[in-house]
Amino acid sequence: MAFQAAIPPGGTWFDTLKKSFVNVPIDSSNGNAIPTSDFLEAAESLTTLFDLLGSLAFTPVKNDMIGNIKKVRDRQLASPDDSSTLQSLVLNELKSKKHTAAEGLLWLVRGLDFTSQALRHTLQNPDAELSTSFRTAYTGTLKPHHSFLVKPVFSAAMSATPYKKDFYAKMGDEEKSKVELGKWLDALEEQVKILKEFQERKEAKW
Repeated sequence: MAFQAAIPPGGTWFDTLKKSFVNVPIDSSNGNAIPTSDFLEAAESLTTLFDLLGSLAFTPVKNDMIGNIKKVRDRQLASPDDSSTLQSLVLNELKSKKHTAAEGLLWLVRGLDFTSQALRHTLQNPDAELSTSFRTAYTGTLKPHHSFLVKPVFSAAMSATPYKKDFYAKMGDEEKSKVELGKWLDALEEQVKILKEFQERKEAKW
């Protein structure tokens, strides 16, 4: 499980990431293929964001994302030659009449979409508190797919978000954090878009 490293003096949370989505290459000459290892490392690094939010209510959210990362990584380890990119991993797994990793990636992308939309809303709406941003994002991403048993767990997390000023204080230098957050979100949103479009294709379904 990923844990947040100490933020260096004058730095930001982004300096603690083992891998940033900014550094995940996209192969536009190969159908926007996304390398599996890089993407999973970036997603794992993202989960430390939930530690910054500082509430045990976010533990199920973090664990859910980590569980889905594991499903994809397990497939990669079991069949490395067929799993260099996320797209090839899914297509080759589906050919074997299995979909554990494909389903894990589907839920991982939903979780990343939720997180990116919440933080984008935060950046674009300076007066909105985090709870509003996360609730808005949850309604438009994960909520339609969650059962009545899961919804209260995630709703509790939305209500447990810190004040925005406290969140930025935990991220390190506020102005640097906002600049880095914008770049990180641009990269994350592009990769989420590519994967959502891929997952809508007939051959990526089961």
